Amino acid sequence: MPKVAVFNMEGKQVGELELNDAIFGVEVNQDLMHKVVLSQLANARQGTVATKTRGLVRGGGRKPWRQKGTGRARQGSTRSPQWVGGGVVFGPTPRDFSYRLPKKARRAALKSALSAKVASGNIVVLDQLTVNEPKTKVLASMLKALDVQKPLLVTAEWDTNVELSARNIPGAVVAKSMGLNVYDILNSQKLVMTKDAVNKLEEVLV
Repeated sequence: MPKVAVFNMEGKQVGELELNDAIFGVEVNQDLMHKVVLSQLANARQGTVATKTRGLVRGGGRKPWRQKGTGRARQGSTRSPQWVGGGVVFGPTPRDFSYRLPKKARRAALKSALSAKVASGNIVVLDQLTVNEPKTKVLASMLKALDVQKPLLVTAEWDTNVELSARNIPGAVVAKSMGLNVYDILNSQKLVMTKDAVNKLEEVLV
């Protein structure tokens, strides 16, 4: 089982923690993680982009000039695509980009992402993360003591004070253990988890 040091909020080591091999010590599957990240990004797309075809553009009901005898090309409407102000040919229309991957695949990718962080030494475990009131200064000083930049802060339960305190720290993201996802893990430089968050994650994923 991989062992990691446990730190307090002052950046001092206060112990060690053995991580579960079934979650933090699996073989890293980069292809699967890539597929899950693509799925997450696709599901986040709004898909509301739209253009108007010649049938949707206002006006153009009258034929601009008679069919023959003018010497000009025949035209049926001023809203045809070749006219300024006309419709768009084959333009984008609103659509749903989302798709789902199997639950087992998503879980395996999450374990791969966590194992990759452990293997690269980019995981920090805290004995506790307590913020009595929303104070950016408290979290900023903790991250400085731990020498952590662009962290993903993971708590066992949602903590509003931690979320508000991290809001003004560049690159910092806050999540609870049950809301972890592959994209946030891979997009962070350091994964900072509390002991309670690690224990809860092991209970669910094992």
